[in-house]
Amino acid sequence: MDALALLCGDAQTFVDKVWASHVHVHHSRREATTDADLAGLLRLDDVDGLLTNSGLRTPALRVAKDGAVLPSSQFTRTATLAGVAMPGLVDARRVLDLFEDGATVVFQGMHRYWPPLTDLVRNLELTLGHPCQANAYLTPPGSRGFALHSDSHDVFVFQTHGTKQWEVHDATGVREVLMEPGTSMYLPTGTPHAAHTQETASLHVTVGINQVTWREVVNRAVQAALDRSDLDTPLPAGYPEHVDAFAAELGEMLRRVGDGVLATDARTAASTEVERFLTSRATVVRGGLRDRLAVRELHDRTRLRRRPQAPCVLVPDDDRIRVLLGDRELRVPARLREPLEHIRTHPELRPADLAPWLDASSRAVLLRRLVVEGLLEVVE
Repeated sequence: MDALALLCGDAQTFVDKVWASHVHVHHSRREATTDADLAGLLRLDDVDGLLTNSGLRTPALRVAKDGAVLPSSQFTRTATLAGVAMPGLVDARRVLDLFEDGATVVFQGMHRYWPPLTDLVRNLELTLGHPCQANAYLTPPGSRGFALHSDSHDVFVFQTHGTKQWEVHDATGVREVLMEPGTSMYLPTGTPHAAHTQETASLHVTVGINQVTWREVVNRAVQAALDRSDLDTPLPAGYPEHVDAFAAELGEMLRRVGDGVLATDARTAASTEVERFLTSRATVVRGGLRDRLAVRELHDRTRLRRRPQAPCVLVPDDDRIRVLLGDRELRVPARLREPLEHIRTHPELRPADLAPWLDASSRAVLLRRLVVEGLLEVVE
């Protein structure tokens, strides 16, 4: 289950940019070859359109001023659609008024609705093996949205419009970092920081890495051992007056639980963690409507392509194979192992490529299913 084999190049390139440029709490330097790539992921006109013409609702947007988050009642309204109330609808005019008055506009969870960041975050998740998220911060000239604070997760920051002066605290003291379009910065968990604009408005994106820790993984493994233990029987009556007997029974129970933990198969527990991660990512099926219409006309020469953001991990399970697809799993007969391996290892294919294992009807059924499930897309 090598996750690196599933990567699309964009996320790995982004990680390389961040680390290779050394733009973190110790160094800051621009690399001209990377500026356009980063700045182009979210432009000022993009957030203008999202704010004024997309029907955003809270909590996808919040507003902060002078270090405090403003109540949503200051920038939302209730509308109706087909007679049904729609509360929390962002009032673009009121947001623009607040922005002009010095407030920072925060676009939250952009990986859920802005395709370039959806692709970046999904690929980065598959690269790192940790859940990720993306927010964007639009700050007017001469303003500071948030006071000095730290985050409970690692953060990649990249500037896409204007400039912003960052104050970053680390073990060696306070550093000033000027972010310009295309520059990136890495802030480890717990790094205190604050930022303010100068003469121009600023737009930057933060990609948060919500790290899965050893504590979480071990807790889940231990909990599985506890679930297999007989811990739901009541304590003996009168135990407060018989501490020695109570301690002896408790010691025996702890030994039994310890034996259960020691008996836990690490490979099985690790596989469970991998499967948990590779079935709980956000759904990415952009173009799915076109694909479902096009796949009706599937024939042996139809060009199909693996979705770059879709993993494909095969897990044998008796007479079945579990196919981990990122946001779900698909169970298929074990006889499909070889054609699935071919699909997994080839970025593009045609139904005819599966002829060594499946007849025309069977391969059409399989490939239509994989298009519907979002692993494959039809190439026009």
